[in-house]
Amino acid sequence: MEKLDYKYLYRIDSPADLKRLSLDQLPVYCGEVRRFIIESVARAPGHLASSLGAIELSVALHYVFDTPDDKIVWDVGHQAYAHKIITGRRDAFSTLRKTGGIAGFPRPEESPYDPFIGGHSSNSISAALGFSTANRLAGRSEHVVAVIGDGAMTGGLAFEGLNNAGVTKSDLLVILNDNKISIDKNTGGLADYLVGITTSERYNRFKMKVWNMFPPGSSIHNALKKTSNALKHGLLQQSNLFESLGFRYFGPVDGHDVVGLVKVMRDLKRIGGPKLLHTVTMKGKGYTPAELDQPTWHAPGPFDPKTGQRAKSNGDARWQDVFGETLVELARADERIVGITPAMPTGSSLNLMMEEMPSRAFDVGIAEGHAVTFAAGLAAAGMVPFCTVYSSFLQRAYDNVIHDVAIERLGVVLCIDRGGLVGEDGTTHQGVFDIAALLPVPGVVISSPMDEEEMRSLMYTASRAGVPFVIRYPRGSTPGRRQWRGQKFSEMEIGRGRKLKEGKDVAVLSFGPVGNFAAEAVERAAAQGVEVAHYDLRFAKPLDEDMLHEVGRSFARVITVEDGVVTGGVGSAVSEFFAAHGYPGSVEHLGVPDRFISHGTPADLYRECGFDANGIFDAIMRR
Repeated sequence: MEKLDYKYLYRIDSPADLKRLSLDQLPVYCGEVRRFIIESVARAPGHLASSLGAIELSVALHYVFDTPDDKIVWDVGHQAYAHKIITGRRDAFSTLRKTGGIAGFPRPEESPYDPFIGGHSSNSISAALGFSTANRLAGRSEHVVAVIGDGAMTGGLAFEGLNNAGVTKSDLLVILNDNKISIDKNTGGLADYLVGITTSERYNRFKMKVWNMFPPGSSIHNALKKTSNALKHGLLQQSNLFESLGFRYFGPVDGHDVVGLVKVMRDLKRIGGPKLLHTVTMKGKGYTPAELDQPTWHAPGPFDPKTGQRAKSNGDARWQDVFGETLVELARADERIVGITPAMPTGSSLNLMMEEMPSRAFDVGIAEGHAVTFAAGLAAAGMVPFCTVYSSFLQRAYDNVIHDVAIERLGVVLCIDRGGLVGEDGTTHQGVFDIAALLPVPGVVISSPMDEEEMRSLMYTASRAGVPFVIRYPRGSTPGRRQWRGQKFSEMEIGRGRKLKEGKDVAVLSFGPVGNFAAEAVERAAAQGVEVAHYDLRFAKPLDEDMLHEVGRSFARVITVEDGVVTGGVGSAVSEFFAAHGYPGSVEHLGVPDRFISHGTPADLYRECGFDANGIFDAIMRR
């Protein structure tokens, strides 16, 4: 990318520089930002389509508001690449999501223009209300804006924030970036409601005619603002949800008309109190491949920006593929089985069941707590629900797991996808807390497969267990050593591990797919004359007590390995067992240390945390 190819892009290093452009120059600048993002993400993969749809919003916001004194809270950071470019991080885009580079999401430690972290959805309104309330209490006049997508608006926290903000009279602007899709197509009543607003020709035609006749500042224009709720109610034959919650509603407006957005935002900047601007945008705007296939181009990986040709996959099966295909097989044989996902059908491969059995597979939107309790209701009514949730997103449903599943001992199968270090998505998405969080919950079975065959067996076992059953697996490719498709199912004994290799010098106890790293390290140690016994725990709860007694009696040195936090994790449970039974041997825990892990390649992060094959080998050889 040559600087000479751009007229304005390399002249803008801050919002102050942006404000020097005229209104007529803004569309050209937006086009250059769009081109820069496409070319950058093609080489440094990240989240493409969401940011392409929010470029004009980002430019208008920084053009109108005085950031960083005025606060823009992004929800989710997928849409904030243009924001990062405007605020001085353009030249760092070659390091996007790489180890030591800039993050894929807003991070306060990265820039003063990022007032709040933006990795998980639905938190922007609550956080922005906090900023706005603090301004009011401190007597400050800074403005606060929350930018939230229509997908994130389905999260319960977003409605809690709206409900509270509407009665506080805080000076808060919520921008609803409505593109009718989160990662996959939006579902639910809110999506239908927004479509009803944006597609009402009668209302929009009337609104534009009236607002064009009476310009801002005129007495008739101001009077119409006061009666807008009644107009919308009469023309749409329904009340306005946001105005019912105490917000003044404006829109819908074209979210790709940067000049129009600037004019509207300047008007709204002068209006106090809680207000919501409804903008209509297109995810992937300006790049034809992304417009035509928005889910795929949410995070497309490397691609040719000129042709749209994506880099070919290596063909390896992914853990989510084993889940998705196995679930379809199980559901064919058992009509009680249903599938549930909170807004991640493609990312979890539940889309396979949705295509074959649409009446038995449910996308409930970005609503993890609801997904778990919905699954609990299904289980209580005799169904066998498989609820697939990303590990870091399951944290939002912890209360539901305890109160609605565990206490009632319901047969919900929680398939925790992206368990462990996920790599480039970074701190907010590392799925490292689920084991430690769930271990104290009574009656919950916690399992993790080391390979594809174990994954299928655990899913089959869980479908027949009738108890709360967790199956945890990582992002990315499976070991690929076994032929698993079409293989006969076998039921596993709950709480029973397996010995993979005999040894007498040290014992390695691994949990889940990191056992493959351990197996490599064990073989390397054998070549150095160190005989290592390797055990695959399979279950973190209940632990295989017979196996642990064998280890405790036989070994003075034990190493546990897990892709999760060591504080309160599987290794801690093993140490507690040894202590309770008086085994004197030393136990070393390998896993994620007691700090938040930033972004980088999975290989870099495993090495950083010390439980890749080299790290395990080094631990074995320490004496």
